[in-house]
Amino acid sequence: MSDIAGIDCHNHIIDPARFPFAPAGGYRPRADESGTREDFASVLDNHRMGHALLVQPSCYGTDNRAILDAIAWQPHRFKAIGVLDVTTSEHEFEALRAQGLVGVRFNLPYDPQALVRPGAATFLARLKALNWFVQVHGYDGHWADAAPVLGRSGVNLLIDHMGLEGVEGGSQQRGFAAVLALGRDTNAVVKLSAPFRSSRRAPVFDDLDPFVEALLRSFGVGRCIWGSDWPFLNCTWRPLYEEVLTPLARWLPDKGDRRAVLFDNPRRLFGFGGDASP
Repeated sequence: MSDIAGIDCHNHIIDPARFPFAPAGGYRPRADESGTREDFASVLDNHRMGHALLVQPSCYGTDNRAILDAIAWQPHRFKAIGVLDVTTSEHEFEALRAQGLVGVRFNLPYDPQALVRPGAATFLARLKALNWFVQVHGYDGHWADAAPVLGRSGVNLLIDHMGLEGVEGGSQQRGFAAVLALGRDTNAVVKLSAPFRSSRRAPVFDDLDPFVEALLRSFGVGRCIWGSDWPFLNCTWRPLYEEVLTPLARWLPDKGDRRAVLFDNPRRLFGFGGDASP
């Protein structure tokens, strides 16, 4: 358990009994990979997490009802990153903002053309004008191509899962180098989330130490946040929530830095209990 109360900035609601999955596309969670709003609230309570930024999973496509339902249930606890079509109207944007959405996710492993297809540049410009966050999940090859597009767009960028696919290529691998450049050259924010997806040394995750050190140099503590990736979908092994928290004490030995990443930064960025200021 963390020694600091925090905000979990990457997690999912998976509730097919109430919200059926999209007909096609994305990862299809197994029956044992559900994670309802009630389940998640209990996990947060047990680990001193007062708030959470929910993230739309690929299995729901552009149907954001599950995360919007969770926000409506506990509006002071949850905000969310949704997935929207490029044709979303200004009226719909404002309605979704009022319901607690603060940004849009682009999931490149399941939609590699999301940032470059016709209409994408205009959509990014609209998101920038709205001051919404653009959250991007990608693997090494995706980041090498996406980084220039995102850098030119000027959007409020959130980078999923350290921008890292795996440790095998070292910290100089092309995609990760592009992520580090975004940290140096833009105001992008990176999530120190889901270490179990890229590490080969679970549950210690110490093979990620040089990557996190590089991220902290490029982004600074003030542009790093943390997320669990609960309920840990599509994993070869299922970590415990506290195992995903534990590496922060090694990566951020200063308690003030841990508080910034776990609490102060997401509170400032997403307006939990105050005004958002990307």
